[in-house]
Amino acid sequence: MKDFIYYAPTEVVFGKQSEEQVVPLVKKYGGTKVLVHYGGKSAVRSGLLDKICGLLREGGVGFITLGGVVPNPRLSLARQGIELCRKEGVDFILAVGGGSVIDSAKCIAYGVCMDDDVWNLYLGKAQAPARMLPVASVLTIPAAGSEMSESSVITNEEGGVKLGYSNNMSRPKFAIMNPEHTFTLPPYQTAAGVTDMMMHTMERYFTKDDDMDFTTDIAEAALRNIKTAVFAVLRNPEDYRYRAQIMWGGSLMHNGLTGCGISDDWATHQLEHELSGMFDVTHGAGLAAIWPSWARYVMSERISRFARFAVNVMGAPNDFSDPEGTALKGIEAMERFYHAIGMPVNIKELIGRDITDEEIKEMTRKCSRNYTATCGCLKVLHAEDMEAIYNMARG
Repeated sequence: MKDFIYYAPTEVVFGKQSEEQVVPLVKKYGGTKVLVHYGGKSAVRSGLLDKICGLLREGGVGFITLGGVVPNPRLSLARQGIELCRKEGVDFILAVGGGSVIDSAKCIAYGVCMDDDVWNLYLGKAQAPARMLPVASVLTIPAAGSEMSESSVITNEEGGVKLGYSNNMSRPKFAIMNPEHTFTLPPYQTAAGVTDMMMHTMERYFTKDDDMDFTTDIAEAALRNIKTAVFAVLRNPEDYRYRAQIMWGGSLMHNGLTGCGISDDWATHQLEHELSGMFDVTHGAGLAAIWPSWARYVMSERISRFARFAVNVMGAPNDFSDPEGTALKGIEAMERFYHAIGMPVNIKELIGRDITDEEIKEMTRKCSRNYTATCGCLKVLHAEDMEAIYNMARG
């Protein structure tokens, strides 16, 4: 079992009408001039953005707004937000939206307090900042878990480079979660979000460490719960009970709980970042397109873990005489699950055409940082391994 520190300082306010508490929460954490950061679709269409701004206004909290965040949030908008916050004297950032909005908010919060260009932080060329503006969220799209995590992922349009940065100081001060605000999410976005949150736990689950049974049991229960919930909300989008399971599950599956005492991998995420960086696809769908090929490629490193996943999560029969066959049944069951919820299982299904050899080589180059870096932990992937997995995932 690995030594670990579990740190989850975010105050969660969960339930119907929970957004009504936004003003006392902002004041509690020192906000006097707020940047309300949002995307521009669901938060506006639902009336939630107007409600949040109205509550801040009535509560005497100064604010300005910046919308326009898109999936795979852009560095250019974050830079715009940094300049706006400096000009307006903003001391608190409130993200109203999903993971992309929260990630962009974190990037802005770092940049306001840095002398260096914030992109250098994601490149690993800048020192960790000594401070950042406090960030909080009103969650509308459960998926990324950024509302409780230490992570932020940003895409630089120049070159289509997508990079992440993690620092515990970026864990939001509070997260307001009202499942009712997810009722209008389209089925594809719901399914992609569930895929992303499941992968946050699966990247921790597939490990060579097996001494922390409690963490493993939590992970398996969480994965089974979310699988059940997604089918329920695809049948009935306004099923509050199961929308709540998904919203809470997305937070717990990426706040560190399902990784306590074990190593994590993250190779599927890093491989996918190059897909969404190059093709601007939905992140969760990209993960579904990559994971089956990654799983088959690394399975031999830990057959017993994949067999356990097949039986305990995917409900496959356990053939004790053939653990490899059991493990493969689990991967095949996962592919059927992805198709059942409308997700792809290869790159061709994801982008709607055959990927070229040149595109695969370019993704490999970026993922390996010009052939200088590896990724993964269960099996350490070098550039030739990354290229092999991309080729397996062609479709």
